[in-house]
Amino acid sequence: MIVNIKYLGQIAEATQKIEESLECSESSISELLERLTVKYPDLKTKDFKVAQNQKLVDNDTKLTGQEIAILPPFAGG
Repeated sequence: MIVNIKYLGQIAEATQKIEESLECSESSISELLERLTVKYPDLKTKDFKVAQNQKLVDNDTKLTGQEIAILPPFAGG
């Protein structure tokens, strides 16, 4: 499956990209994140959340494709 990934804020700085499309065989968000941290080692030192199809998800969520956003921590309250 093709997954479109958007990187926002500090995460875009760490990857030097704002978006990319990847051919994925991974089945969960955590497997995709493992792949991304190998590709972009600076991600290992960043805190972030993941949204799949515009909904925040945890790392155990099944990867369904379409759109993934890697979001930096939010400030404020």
